[in-house]
Amino acid sequence: MTARTLGDAVSRDRRSDAPALRTGAGRAYDYRRFCTTAWKTGNLLRNEGVRSGMAVAVADDPAPEAVLGFYGAALLGATVGFGPGALGDRTKALVVPTADLDGYDPGPRTRRVAYGAEPDDPSVAYFERDVWSENPTEPPDRVAPDDALLRTPGATYTHGEVLDAARSVADGWGLDTGDEVAVRSPFTRPGVVAAGLVAPVLAGAVVLLPGEDGTGDYAVGGGGPEPAVDPDDVLE
Repeated sequence: MTARTLGDAVSRDRRSDAPALRTGAGRAYDYRRFCTTAWKTGNLLRNEGVRSGMAVAVADDPAPEAVLGFYGAALLGATVGFGPGALGDRTKALVVPTADLDGYDPGPRTRRVAYGAEPDDPSVAYFERDVWSENPTEPPDRVAPDDALLRTPGATYTHGEVLDAARSVADGWGLDTGDEVAVRSPFTRPGVVAAGLVAPVLAGAVVLLPGEDGTGDYAVGGGGPEPAVDPDDVLE
């Protein structure tokens, strides 16, 4: 597909019954559910005050909620960083498992969104409940290819740069519907995000968060049986 921003990869015409995301624990999203939930996640973050150019920190956690947090923030034109190192004084929203909330020290301007167990603190948005209740429509925010999408402590990458890298990986593997790309390295590495979280979606293939037992057709990072790409060769 031709995509200029990450939001194009989850646009209305991408919705279908084809598989989009699967975990080794058996959780699964087809493209209809994946796209709609990405929109709803963006709308939740928008209600938490996230706007274009703002920073969102997402847990480096191989869970659907972390992937959806990335896509939802991208739909608003926010810049996403993964892991504790992404949290700063100017971070507008933090998306993490409830069990990990105490391990983060966000500033007073940072809104917290937790998933997993329902948080005891009523000031913390609960991902599962609040995303479910959101409007299932694409956020209205305008995003350009040269807007920042992904940040690390040492670099920032635009939508266009991430999509170009992802497209190169997808084309090199010849990804197609049903092909599964196992993500075997941390989300903190930008090459993992481009090759593991974006390339499969661009191609209409499957993001696989394999856990200990899942096996895909291709992989990002080593340690599994699949033919793998080194994240350092993708975007770093």
